[in-house]
Amino acid sequence: MTTIAIVGAGPGLGVAVARRFGREGHDVALIARDQDRLDALATELSGEGVTARGFAADVRDPKALTTALDAATATLGPIEVLQYSPVPHGEFMRPVLETTPADLSGPIEFSVYGPVTAVRQVLPGMRALRRGTILFVNGGSAAVPHPERAGTSIAFAAESAYGRLLHETLADEGIHVAQLIIPGAIVPGHPRKDPAVLADTLWHLHQDRHGFRHFADDLDS
Repeated sequence: MTTIAIVGAGPGLGVAVARRFGREGHDVALIARDQDRLDALATELSGEGVTARGFAADVRDPKALTTALDAATATLGPIEVLQYSPVPHGEFMRPVLETTPADLSGPIEFSVYGPVTAVRQVLPGMRALRRGTILFVNGGSAAVPHPERAGTSIAFAAESAYGRLLHETLADEGIHVAQLIIPGAIVPGHPRKDPAVLADTLWHLHQDRHGFRHFADDLDS
């Protein structure tokens, strides 16, 4: 079985996705900034029978991100599934009239340069496998820009455009690209936005392989 790389892995959605894909036999590469936190999550998953390893990288550092993905491939094997789902920083969410060009650098690095770096690093391996899935996970401002969250609204729009272009370009190669939009917060116990429910949704996007944009819940929820 091949590997899923979860960029932006944390104790909520990231671990839930790791459990869901691990249950299906995938090895799991957890990528985020804090190696100690990743090691703790990997140990937790390993205790549940999931083969998981942590690889530290900041998505705003292209060299670190490519190094982490290379290490994941070398350690666990080919990456068949890439999930890009880091949680944006709070300072990205400034009102539009207070947002300067400098304020957009971080969101663009985070939601455009990061995904492009990750996709370009894993795509040759997917092409060699002749299959693959790329999953983008975004908040509601990816679909409906919010004037109080200008940075993420602008950067998510660019990330969405990139994802859709990939969806249209790679379909004939057996590589499926999809976006899951999660309006509002991820809420344990919520019928549609509980981490385990969202992980199951992402598994089915990987399996069903149709359409680009999907919604975890209604946009006004």
